[in-house]
Amino acid sequence: MSEPDILGPEYESTILPLGHDAEGEVVATLVRRRAANHGGQAVLYLHGFTDYFFQRHLADFFVDAGFDFYALDLRKYGRSLRPHQTPGLVSSVTEYFTEIDEAVRIIREADGHGRLLINAHSTGGLIASLWADRVRGRGLIDAMVLNSPFLDLNVPAPIRHTTSALTGVLARLPLRARLPLEYSRVYGGSLHRDHHGEWDYNLAWKPMGGFPVHATWLAAIRRAQLRLQAGLAIDVPILVLAARKAMRLHRFTVQAHQADLVLNPEHMARWAPALGDHVTCVRFDDGIHDLILSPEPVRSRVFAEMDRWLSAYLAGWKVAVNESKSRRSSAHRECLVRQNMA
Repeated sequence: MSEPDILGPEYESTILPLGHDAEGEVVATLVRRRAANHGGQAVLYLHGFTDYFFQRHLADFFVDAGFDFYALDLRKYGRSLRPHQTPGLVSSVTEYFTEIDEAVRIIREADGHGRLLINAHSTGGLIASLWADRVRGRGLIDAMVLNSPFLDLNVPAPIRHTTSALTGVLARLPLRARLPLEYSRVYGGSLHRDHHGEWDYNLAWKPMGGFPVHATWLAAIRRAQLRLQAGLAIDVPILVLAARKAMRLHRFTVQAHQADLVLNPEHMARWAPALGDHVTCVRFDDGIHDLILSPEPVRSRVFAEMDRWLSAYLAGWKVAVNESKSRRSSAHRECLVRQNMA
């Protein structure tokens, strides 16, 4: 049953029961905002780690283009986080497939949408990619847009290799065993309006210092990344969006608004071709990790590129901003991959 959502009267949310795991009852939450005339088309958004859906302007973009907008707060995140749960803790990213399957069923069967776009950010991009590979050939989705997907660990190569070799050991540690890893507060401070940013969101659901990293979770993420890097076969067009550069900062400076402080965009460019046979990668000068939260004018360029690509590869896409067609973008197209195209 749908209820009014925290984002206001235009939004409604539905709890999706998912049974139980080692910590107890599990749910996900499907948020929906209807377009005035959706024409049978919808988009499903998946958030990243230490995150949940709060980006109203992203929903505005799709609704204005005639798409019904849906977003999943995955299990143990945001609206779906329960007091007995460890935020974000799973032992395999395949656990998320259950709520994605149910969300897609609701969107297609219950709500009657004939076309579906997946839009996913960071860890959500990794999860969505493996899910899309699993359901290839079934016609469940028509295109994917990945915003700074988490395709590799942002650590030096020796540490990446060691982590890969130790995934089995990490997975066997106690479920809630934490790793001594620190999450910089600079990125969070660059976003939230009470600090150096322009966005308002729930700091309990998206804390400044991020959620603790657990060995079980890291093992699950690394297994998923290695599976992706071995090569997927997603059978729909994919747009990968990434910042121009990465940066590590120990305190806030204006540069925090001009780079990805979380992941390395070079990894995204490197591994984008492993997603499937039809992948376009676009990079943005001065983009940040969540590109749609980038300061202007970068944010407008991101939406213009999404509009341009969707107009080309998603038949019937209604131009959301008419002038976006004529606006020149400064995005860099560095890893365009179009293989086996008819």
